[in-house]
Amino acid sequence: MPKMSQPLPQKSKLPLAGAARDYSFFEDVYDVVRQVPRGRVTSYGAIAAYLGTKLSARMVGWAMNGSHRILPPVPAQRVVNRNGMLTGKHHFETPTQMEELLRADGVEVKNDTVVDFAQRFWDPAVELG
Repeated sequence: MPKMSQPLPQKSKLPLAGAARDYSFFEDVYDVVRQVPRGRVTSYGAIAAYLGTKLSARMVGWAMNGSHRILPPVPAQRVVNRNGMLTGKHHFETPTQMEELLRADGVEVKNDTVVDFAQRFWDPAVELG
């Protein structure tokens, strides 16, 4: 077990700032979401699984709830539920802003669901290794 004064070894390319007391799950979530390319979407569960906390999809959702105030910006519109539904849309400034941002990214949305979700899905476990 590392001493608290020594940095923890990193298992991935995610930022882990020094000692365990500096660890921020939310910051790791934001780092993953910033890597989702335009025109693609990912899910809360896929991010949680990539971060090694497969059962923490709701915590990823909580992180997304507060992401609108974070710099550098976090493209929260690119995170949807496991079925491609825009379940986080009520956390945006307007009820249609999430869909508008996705359309600006080149993602088609119909009935609050990403069209061709399987083809647009970006899995961080695959893409980031």
